[in-house]
This record gives sequence, structure tokens and C-alpha cells, in this order.
Amino acid sequence: MSLFITKDCINCDVCVPECPNEAIHLGPEIYIIDPAKCTECVGHYDEPQCRQVCPVNCIIPDPQVRETPQQLMEKFRQLHPGK
Repeated sequence: MSLFITKDCINCDVCVPECPNEAIHLGPEIYIIDPAKCTECVGHYDEPQCRQVCPVNCIIPDPQVRETPQQLMEKFRQLHPGK
């Protein structure tokens, strides 16, 4: 499933450069993750990098966007053809 940033986000900006899919951007109040681009770092890393660097642990699995590891890998392949 895609990841989601909760309202506990402090807008520290550390997650943005860590996302290899450029799925994180500033929303009206806090950072948001584009579920069409989030692969939970599947295809790039073993763990979601945004979750690794978040100082307040406000990045959680999005309960409204459920995806299998295979679906995440397919999304990775669509976002990064040839990898």
C-alpha cells in the first residue's frame, strides 16, 4: 500500500529528498504523498526511506490504498522503465 503522512507532520522537509519516486510534496498544511507515485521504495530500497528519516514517525501505511508487493513492483516498473 502507499504511505500516508499524518497531521502530526512538523514540515521538517527531511522526507522529500529521500523519496526516489518524487512522491512527496508540500500540501496546503503538511507534506503529502502521491499514492500514484509511492512504491514504499520497492525497487529502490528494502525499507521506505521517508519513514527511516521522519523524526516524528508520522508516516504510516495508507489504509485507503492497499497494494501487494507485486503491485508496488509493477508501479515501480511503470515509473522507472528499463530498471
